[in-house]
Amino acid sequence: MTAIALAELAAPRTRLRITRRGRAVLAAVAAAPFVVAVFTSVLGGAAATATSTVVDAPPTVVTVEAGQSLWQIAAIVAPEANPADVVADLIAHNALESGSVLPGQTLVLPERYAD
Repeated sequence: MTAIALAELAAPRTRLRITRRGRAVLAAVAAAPFVVAVFTSVLGGAAATATSTVVDAPPTVVTVEAGQSLWQIAAIVAPEANPADVVADLIAHNALESGSVLPGQTLVLPERYAD
């Protein structure tokens, strides 16, 4: 057999052509995992931020009595906690300029110390 005869016996070569619709299908298949990941993260993220606490609950307020200091109030409000941390939280939460309080003054407790 000659070289020309061998070429004729081989399978004919065809050129692969992708139509416009084929390119659209290929792009959709390639983008599908990304779209699924975005929808999963968007829809699944909302449940993670939900809380069971009541938003409209009134804050817990403590009225300072005569002779009381922030340290004494801290010991009453959170006896198991470090009093220095509780005093610092009370000062920050109530925007006090110093650590001194006056009789009759009301202090709003941070949520973690409220009953």
